[in-house]
Formats: sequence, C-alpha cells, structure tokens
Amino acid sequence: MRNGSAKAQPYELVIVNGEVVLEDRTARMDIGIRDGRIAAIAPSVERGVAKVMNAAGMVVMPGMIDAHVHLNEPGLGHWEGFVTGTNALAAGGCTGFIDMPLNGIPPTVTVDALARKRKLAAGAALIDYGFWGGLMPGYVRELPALAQAGVVGFKAFMSSPGDEDEDAFRRSDDATLLEGMKRIAELGKILVLHAEEESIVARLIALARAEERYAAADYTASRPIDAETEAVGKALDYARQTGCRLHFAHISSEAAVRMIGEARRAGVDVSLETCPHYLALTDADLAERGAVAKCAPPLRSPREQAKLWQCLERGEIDLIASDHSPCPGELKQSPDLFAAWGGIAGAQNSLELLVDEGHLKRGIPLAAISRLLAGAPAARFGMDSRKGAIKEGLDADLVLIDLNRKYRLTAEQLYHRHPHTPYLGREFGCKVRATILRGTVVYDEQGGCAPIRNGREYGANGTRYE
Repeated sequence: MRNGSAKAQPYELVIVNGEVVLEDRTARMDIGIRDGRIAAIAPSVERGVAKVMNAAGMVVMPGMIDAHVHLNEPGLGHWEGFVTGTNALAAGGCTGFIDMPLNGIPPTVTVDALARKRKLAAGAALIDYGFWGGLMPGYVRELPALAQAGVVGFKAFMSSPGDEDEDAFRRSDDATLLEGMKRIAELGKILVLHAEEESIVARLIALARAEERYAAADYTASRPIDAETEAVGKALDYARQTGCRLHFAHISSEAAVRMIGEARRAGVDVSLETCPHYLALTDADLAERGAVAKCAPPLRSPREQAKLWQCLERGEIDLIASDHSPCPGELKQSPDLFAAWGGIAGAQNSLELLVDEGHLKRGIPLAAISRLLAGAPAARFGMDSRKGAIKEGLDADLVLIDLNRKYRLTAEQLYHRHPHTPYLGREFGCKVRATILRGTVVYDEQGGCAPIRNGREYGANGTRYE
C-alpha cells in the first residue's frame, strides 16, 4: 500500500534519505513500515505520525540471513548461546540465521533434541531463526519426524567432525549418506554437506602425527583440495541416484565450485556457499595467528583465494554464510594445530567483510552482495515469501551501513561470548550503524543490542513456529 492510504493506516516507522539496495539496483528511497513489514518504497513516503529514522549518508540493505551458525545450545551454552550469539549476529547486520545440529549436547538428531533447542531459543534469540536437523548413523529413521517438526533441512558430515564422544555428532558413512539422501528426497527437504573425504583426511592426519608434524602448514596439507573435490564428486553422484536436493557448506576451492556448477547445468538440484574467511584470510593467517584461524576445510593459498573471488564475481557462488563456530579461548591455545578446536568465530563480521572486500575494494555491486547474503539464502531455504529483499510485503528486516565509517576491530567491540576471532586488529572500510528486525531496531551503534528478545522461528516455506 502506497502513499494514498497512509493517512488511514499510518506507518509506524519511516526510513528516509537512504541509498536503498533493491534486488536489481541501488536508489535513493524512503521506506514506510507497518505491522513489521515493508508497506511502501518510494522516492518520498508521507511521514505522518510515524517515527522517522534518517539514513542520510548510509546504505540500507536487507538484513543478512546467515544459514550456517553454531550456537551450541543445549549443553555447550558456555561456548556460545542464543543470547550472546544473536547479539553478535545483530551487531553484524544479521536479522535471521539457521542453527546447525552440532555442537550441542545432544545434537539435533531427534524430535526431543529439537524441542530442547527450540525451548532454549524462544525468548533468548534477538533475531529470527530456523533449525537444521542432523543426519548421522543410527538416526535415519528420525528424519521424517524431524521434517514434520519443522526443521529447514538436514546436515551431514562426510569427514569426522572432530569429537568422537558417543554423545557427539558423527560423520555419515557412505551407506548412511545414501540411505539418508533417499529419505530426504522423499521428504522434499534439502541436505547440507560438509564435503571432505574422510579416507584422505584421516590418512594424512595420521601420517603427520606419526612424523610429529603439528604446524600450520602440516594441518593445511592434511586437508587438501583433493579431499574436498573427492567428497563433492561422491555426493553429486548420490544426488543423481536419489534425486536429493543438495547444498554444499563452506566450499573453499575453485575446483569444487566448478564441479558443482557442471552438475547443476546437467540438472542436479544443488547449490553452494563459501564463507567470509576463505575470501578475507589465507593460509598465511593460520601460520601467523594460530588456531584462532583454524577451520575445516582449511584456509587456502592467496592464489586459490583469488580464484574463489573470480568464481564469486562470475556468479558461480550461490550464497555466503559465516560458519560461526565458537569455543572458549583456552581450546585455541594448543601448539598442536591438530589438537586445537577447529572453527572460526565470525558471526559479527560477515556483512562488513563482504561489503568491504567485495564492494569497496572490488566494485561488486551492492545488489549482488545483497543476493549472496540475504536473497539467495532466503530463496534456497524457503523463506523468500517473508524475507531476503527490500520489497513491499516482506518483513522489514534491514541494516543501515555506513560506507565511509572506517574502524579497527577490537575485542571490546565483540558481542559473542568469547572475544577471539582472526579478524581482531583488522581495519574495516564500513560499519553497521543499525539493524532492524520486523520494523524494530534490535541493534544500533550507540545503544548496542536491544534488551527485548523477540526472535521468531521460521521453517521452510515461511512457516512460523510458536
């Protein structure tokens, strides 16, 4: 509804004078918000009695939807929980996320485990959210109930997640993966894969340990690009056999991007993400900073990073997700890179990194950045009827970002529970000034995060769960 009926139904909030990132362009627009949704986008929107937010000098983008986040509840909330994790996401311009089924205890592989996670998130999450269910050995029979209970889709590992405790999430062997993909296809859901071939990784890790090689270069060499492409090829073959929709998490190499693109052109329903750390950091950062920059797949060489940027610029990467995988700082202290916890804490920095590295330094249009961060995850995971773009009728999930506000990241600025990240000390060329969820400011630079926790759960196809 546009200006003509604004007097009959006034807006609650009008954002004025901003450079608004639409799906195909950026334009100076006002945005009128009513009942938590975008009700008007026009060069001038009648303000009436609405609260007015002046976005002069700022860009207004759709809030990021981070489809790959580990918030670790239940069981490991002292690593990261829904309060601290969603504060960090909101401070980084995120208005929605999908939480992974591991590192919580128990992992989200049963309806009971989902119910425990759901109860903890309700009233604690600052922004909107969904949940991934888990596929792992012994739990294939649980997939239909989890689908019925509202998970967005399922996650599986093709290599060891690193924790062999019997209560922890475990990798799927080939038989489990194939059987699970058949069931997931029948359920009409999507499977997210960590694609590294266990036989390659396990052999190389064992060799390094036998030779007492524990340095950064040894860790990187133990998880080569061949391990990624071998797993991707196997999973694509299973997808052809089963008809299962696939999404590859944290792809780190041009070779894997190329394989996935070829399969998509041949008719496989498949997508892929990469992460900000593969675009902003290299193996030299792991060598310099240590385990704080450890992840799997590992950071690659500058040459491989340049190729990944070329893939992104050609539109061959579907979306960006943080893979925020936090832990207490002491778990990053081991001089043995193989023993230290693997996972990068980056929930707060994804949007600023992509705008800085992608738009400010490389000239990638903001509309393209917005698709990677918001539009594509919303569409791929069934939330685009409510989220993912600045468009009339969608939720008013917005972020105001200042492209002229340079700052250097310090530990004191971090909102996640443990203030370590490989981005500490990095100078950013832009700054999130405010994040708006369904018309309500949940973060602003001066006041910090809002005290009211009003995040809602959404499943696939925009289904809302209370």
